[in-house]
Amino acid sequence: MLPFLKNKNLAIDLGNNNTLFSDEKEILFSQPSFIVFDTETHQVQAVGNEAFTVFEKNHSQLKPVKPLQWGVIADYNSASIMISKMVQQVHSKKWFGGFDHLLSGIPYYATEVERRALRDVLDQFPSRHKHLIFEPLAAAVGMGLDIREPEGKMVIDIGGGITEIVVISLSGVAVFRSTKVAGDTFTTEIQDWFRRNYNLMIGWKTAEQIKLQIGSAMPMLIDEPPPLRVKGKDIMEGIPTVREISYAEVAAMLDKSIRSIEDSIVQALETCPPELSADIYQNGIYLTGGSALLRGLKERLEKNIQLKVHRDAEPLVSVSKGISRVLREPEKFRPVLFD
Repeated sequence: MLPFLKNKNLAIDLGNNNTLFSDEKEILFSQPSFIVFDTETHQVQAVGNEAFTVFEKNHSQLKPVKPLQWGVIADYNSASIMISKMVQQVHSKKWFGGFDHLLSGIPYYATEVERRALRDVLDQFPSRHKHLIFEPLAAAVGMGLDIREPEGKMVIDIGGGITEIVVISLSGVAVFRSTKVAGDTFTTEIQDWFRRNYNLMIGWKTAEQIKLQIGSAMPMLIDEPPPLRVKGKDIMEGIPTVREISYAEVAAMLDKSIRSIEDSIVQALETCPPELSADIYQNGIYLTGGSALLRGLKERLEKNIQLKVHRDAEPLVSVSKGISRVLREPEKFRPVLFD
């Protein structure tokens, strides 16, 4: 029998851009979902923060990999090794026992093949109890919502790879819509805009920083961030150059993607049963996920959808907080766990 340590639990929030580990009390680890291999020896050179630093600045002998796409595992081997190395950072090699409970979130839209890939990754860690939980349900729990009530609750989880829109009632999903428009799409749209309109080539990390520092869902904000000087390469001349842009320009860049998310929300509301629609009208919409932090997004959704929007105070960690709570009371949340 494996030498399990008592009450050694681990929750995994495997995100498109960031991976978090937590126990039943707190978040233990939060770093970018990146790994770097040596192309000749195939050995791991960096994981997490160190790997993200290498991304887009590597030479030919180093190969950075982003193992997740659209919120699910796209490169099984890289994801398996990355998670293993990260777990070693959370729990030192001196600890050789298994876990009591091992719990991981997964997007609701994931196919059975994608779920099987995650299960196989988790199988490398011995545990007494191994379960999955749908991320929108975990996020709702993390926001303090009682998902066991018959009262309908609409949760919009805008992550890095995918946006999931669910209506939750009685510990289940009554209505579901998803779109592969989320944080990474915003970043790519910024890159494409610079290339098309300014003949300026910028890296993914630069576009990500533009989104974080002056990204906006509306062209007019009360608290306006200052203009940002963006460094890149002139496509025509092939030389480094700088261009200053405002948050209003970024709002124009992201407008099409945000309209796509709004359309998905409206479609979900259109298919919602009348009684649950009445609950949503009464209680509003709950917004979470890292991309929910985009400036003006909450206000834009309230204006265009005509419903109150409640944004989680810590949308980046709502799923992790929810999984941690499930770890504290696994029997209470048994209906939302599956193998």
